[in-house]
Amino acid sequence: MFHLSITLAYIIPNIYVFFRIRNLFISKGYRSLYLIVYLLLAAVYPLFGRFDDSNTNLPMQILSTVSNYILPFYLYLFLSVLLFDLFLLLNLKAGFVRSETRRKVSFRFYLLSAMILLSVSVVIVGAINLNTISVSKYQIDVPRRQSKIDHLRIAYMADFHIKQNTSMPFVEQFVRKVNALQPDLMLYGGDIVEGDSENETTEAIEATLKTIKTTIGVFGVVGNHEFYGGQQQGSFFKRAGITLLLDTIIRIDSSFYLSGRYDEHFRRRKTINKILGSTTHDLPIILMDHRPTELQKVSRTETDVQFSGHTHNGQMFPINYIIHSMYELSWGYRKIGNTHFFVTSGLRLWGPPVKTAGKSEIILVDINFK
Repeated sequence: MFHLSITLAYIIPNIYVFFRIRNLFISKGYRSLYLIVYLLLAAVYPLFGRFDDSNTNLPMQILSTVSNYILPFYLYLFLSVLLFDLFLLLNLKAGFVRSETRRKVSFRFYLLSAMILLSVSVVIVGAINLNTISVSKYQIDVPRRQSKIDHLRIAYMADFHIKQNTSMPFVEQFVRKVNALQPDLMLYGGDIVEGDSENETTEAIEATLKTIKTTIGVFGVVGNHEFYGGQQQGSFFKRAGITLLLDTIIRIDSSFYLSGRYDEHFRRRKTINKILGSTTHDLPIILMDHRPTELQKVSRTETDVQFSGHTHNGQMFPINYIIHSMYELSWGYRKIGNTHFFVTSGLRLWGPPVKTAGKSEIILVDINFK
């Protein structure tokens, strides 16, 4: 159903793009050739865009990879054509470009070339942005209560979406960056792994993640994709040295409480009040919840800090504005009441390997207990 919805959302704008480019830029003698070329390119995603990494047939792998870039390319080509149509509406009154100029072959050629090059450039920049890990740094003050420590450094990441074709150099880059930050605590916010199969790639990734060094430990929660892939029991996490917190709360020495919730996909998950009910509120409370959907409820509890992900900040412009309207906090930091909320745009993504909204990030939070 997901792919059907995306395919329909892909085809309908493509019909608009096809006819507008044909009518605006293609001379009558070339329209048959244009039809063939356009249909061949546009058909790549509906036919091969399943993001399937298990296919061992090389031509199918190539077509599947190309289809992943075709989808964002046509998104930005559609936006380019739409912007030009808006310009034409303004031009009716303002007369920026005369009709004689617009009918010239050279004008049409250069303008269409510019639209295509712009769309390709945005996709390339988005692919580079996806594969460049950045660190978003924050510093906050939290009531110390009876904690024996006065400072805590947390590295947080969500939405890795590890698959069979996940790049080992990227995983190694991630581990190097985390270790360079020297965190006290490493937290994983869900949607870390796809599928339940074990292979050489996932074994190598598990071994690499296990080399992350902290002074306190490595903890995580599961997201909706762990449920889809059968990883909700946490076998991958165990092998990667990650302790899962599933609707539980633990006391870390006499320093703070750390809690993790099941994702909303798990309908029987506990309420936040039930999870925190066993604490005495004598120490700061840090919470992980994959989706940032209950910010107001959490802000009315004793929770000091919550970490979430899931949104990807929409992944691609202008989808980020839709996601922004769906969540109270879709990316970044906000304090509500006495609770500090952090939402990451994710380390990777699920779908087209292009990120034009947000960044591939590790969140680093230095907490001062006062």
